[in-house]
Amino acid sequence: MKLSILGARVIDPASGLDQVTDIHVEACKIIALGAAPAGFVAVDTIDAKGLVAAPGLVDLNVALREPGYSRKGSIASETRAAAAGGVTSLCCPPKTKPVLDTSAVAELILDRAREAGNTKVFPIGALSKGLDGEQLAELVALRDAGCVAFGNGLESFRNTRTLCRALEYAATFDLTVIFNSQDHDLAEGGLAHEGPTASFLGLPGIPETAETVALARDLLLVEQSGVRAHFSQLTSARGVALIAQAQARGLKVTADVALYQLILTDEALIDFSSLYHVQPPLRTRADRDGLRAAVKSGVVSAISSHHQPHERDAKLAPFGATEPGISSVELLLPLAMTLVEDGLLDLPTLLARLGAGPAEALRLPAGKLAVGGPADIVLFDPAASTVAGETWLSKGENCPFIGHSLPGVVRYTLVDGRISHQA
Repeated sequence: MKLSILGARVIDPASGLDQVTDIHVEACKIIALGAAPAGFVAVDTIDAKGLVAAPGLVDLNVALREPGYSRKGSIASETRAAAAGGVTSLCCPPKTKPVLDTSAVAELILDRAREAGNTKVFPIGALSKGLDGEQLAELVALRDAGCVAFGNGLESFRNTRTLCRALEYAATFDLTVIFNSQDHDLAEGGLAHEGPTASFLGLPGIPETAETVALARDLLLVEQSGVRAHFSQLTSARGVALIAQAQARGLKVTADVALYQLILTDEALIDFSSLYHVQPPLRTRADRDGLRAAVKSGVVSAISSHHQPHERDAKLAPFGATEPGISSVELLLPLAMTLVEDGLLDLPTLLARLGAGPAEALRLPAGKLAVGGPADIVLFDPAASTVAGETWLSKGENCPFIGHSLPGVVRYTLVDGRISHQA
């Protein structure tokens, strides 16, 4: 298919490009930026005047819920929702049923993602068998089956020596390990950030030290083992300060933050709404400000949705009995645009944190607009508004932003030059 996108403001943070120009696509690739090549005749054109064209967004944590949790979502439904949010490449965590600790599960996910064709999917393999933190999973076999990194989610290794050996093994094969640093004992039984809001509501708390104690340990083990490490779902100002100190020492670690942590604080829990029940928990305004500063400076190079769709019943019980998580991937771009609207980031920096940053963190072939590269493109109107929930594609409606008017509308999402979403 030959396609020309005409008159867009093309922003590619990876190359520094920011100008009004044309994009020409053929055979799944970008073949030219600017003037069309000699002899090129487009079969289709998109009039993109007034739109921004950027690399398709890269989301490092989207729970697809398949296999095993079809009542919550499917690969087809959640990748369709991701495409509506401007996402062209996403990583799915290993917490499936069965756990993503065998080649067969990885191949099943990749086959179904290809069948759906909405986005590119890069599985995250389990670091330990069954995510139980005791025996190392078959990491090399999982890598060969298509896993791009390995992690244990919030299921921690109880034995530090076992974790150290796992990291040394991963380093031997230059594999990337994803850490969700939270001390199991300090967090056990907690529902909200340990502070005035949790005390007022009578909710058991999870202290900031649940993150920082585990993070300090993990950073020391990374330094000792030499493993490539990415720290996911940071929630505290002190946590990102530890990452900044490690980077200043020359440790090659990267980090991401959930988009909702840049918007919400624990004060949102005041009405006991289970829509704000997330793990790790929402923290204070000071923590949110620390996370925002780290995103602005580049210490945190990636913003992710940390999308966790749930069926309706999962959020209907009393707060402590509900399942944690927010369904938000299809609002990723409009929600992120609130950070531009608030003056925190300029548009090119925001797009870098949504594309090039996450792609570089996990070495994914995504996040840039380059001649000869894949035509994974998002076209959006920054001047229009999205009413969240007006259309809803995810199976999970557990989203506190439904009904809000958000800046920006995703008009087209293209994967390998093919339109996978059109508003």
